[in-house]
Amino acid sequence: MSLTVVDHPLLKRDLTILRRADTPHGLFRKTLSDAAAILAYEAMRNLTLDVETIDTPLEPTTGYEIADRVIVVPILRAGLGMVDGFVRFVPEARVGHLGMYRDEETKEPHDYYSNIPDGIETARVFVVDPMLATGGSATQAIAHLKKLGAQRFTFVCLVAAPEGVKALSHAHPGVPIFTATLDRELDANAYIRPGLGDAGDRIYGT
Repeated sequence: MSLTVVDHPLLKRDLTILRRADTPHGLFRKTLSDAAAILAYEAMRNLTLDVETIDTPLEPTTGYEIADRVIVVPILRAGLGMVDGFVRFVPEARVGHLGMYRDEETKEPHDYYSNIPDGIETARVFVVDPMLATGGSATQAIAHLKKLGAQRFTFVCLVAAPEGVKALSHAHPGVPIFTATLDRELDANAYIRPGLGDAGDRIYGT
């Protein structure tokens, strides 16, 4: 298992705002994007660089460019709230979309949409979703992308449950997981406790 719980004062503050039941959806949306940027900063720490010589106003020096093709794949719809946190650092990143919904009776994920950029076979792929609960959506999303040829993954979420971490690590043992917190457990309805409620509903005010 490769689990990184990102420890940062600003992330702890943002997570507190997101947990509060009375946080309005506009503030929730902005804070989620800010928190995602901190997670992105850590998750992209190992991107490959190309070295080049550049000219400053005074003399030549060594410069760097991101060598990796970066693709961010949010799991719809809540994952969309994390995309801006990534592309603010890598604006050239491409963004794919995977639509999934959870059957409220079986708790199983179901696909309903897929639109993935070309070049995923060699890209660094960051799959993002605010919540890693049962792990079903994350596991299925990565399996779907593997069928398309993707090989290098990182899964990034805001809140994770032990059950979801275990399920994702078992299904895809080579995929690193980055999160802001590892919460206590899932309840009988497969919601993370203490969690922050339904992230999609809170992002969009629905």
